[in-house]
Amino acid sequence: MVRIGFIGLGIMGKPMAGHLIKAGHTLYIYDVVEASVLELLGQGAIACKNSKEVAGNSEIVFLMLPDTPDVEQALFAPDGVASGIRAGSIVVDMSSISPIATRGFAEKLAGLGVEMLDAPVSGGQVGAQNGTLSIMVGGKAAVFEKIKPYFERMGKNIVLIGGNGDGQVCKVANQIVVALTLEAVSEALVFASKAGTDVVKVREALLGGFAQSKILEVHGERMIKRAFQPGFRIRLHQKDLNLALQAGRELGVSLPNSASTQQLFTAVAAEGGIDLDHSALVKAIEKLAGHAIGEEKISR
Repeated sequence: MVRIGFIGLGIMGKPMAGHLIKAGHTLYIYDVVEASVLELLGQGAIACKNSKEVAGNSEIVFLMLPDTPDVEQALFAPDGVASGIRAGSIVVDMSSISPIATRGFAEKLAGLGVEMLDAPVSGGQVGAQNGTLSIMVGGKAAVFEKIKPYFERMGKNIVLIGGNGDGQVCKVANQIVVALTLEAVSEALVFASKAGTDVVKVREALLGGFAQSKILEVHGERMIKRAFQPGFRIRLHQKDLNLALQAGRELGVSLPNSASTQQLFTAVAAEGGIDLDHSALVKAIEKLAGHAIGEEKISR
């Protein structure tokens, strides 16, 4: 079996790494949070003291980290991947980070004889746990074909978008759609609730029509049940929208609704909700309406 490295064992990375272990691969792992490492040791993973050691023991290195600076640190710090990796190896970054930075990272690794794929994911914690993630890949087709069997352990909808950075562009587009749909579902449910209508029945009806969406199905239920424990934290969606707005400025593309939705996330974060699930965006709409879903019906 191929020796695989995995760096970043958080809410998403830990179950993704677990699928590779279950497939029988030897996995060398590292995370700054020791508890995440310990759980996978019980499944047969091998702990390393830093990213350099992971790379030195691996033919393929996966990363699943929070943000662009974290990936840069893991790759190019003195004890990073680049200082331990061998020519002919492959780095697969499954984090959601800057497309522009990604292209720069790929160029630097190519100078070491190392190929890179950017492969951000969608599907949240549930998708990571169930191995049903959507994986958006940027890089060379030949490298993609080599890594695809490993992707298939972690996801179901796996698409090569284009060259390095194109996977990240696709993920930014995904996060725009998700954020704006969260905002639309929030408005609809708060409107229905304040009108005195049963939001459970409203959601049920909408799921059978043209307004149906995964966001309405999963996060609409979260909003109604007030189930805001994080699957995907507001702070991470803020990061992704920052990437969208930054890239939009550089491309000369106006993203007005992305900007306004980012402000709604910021409002929830300012009230202490930065680590709530992103479905808690509804709290900002509720505050503007002076009404929370499930409150007493208004008089007619």
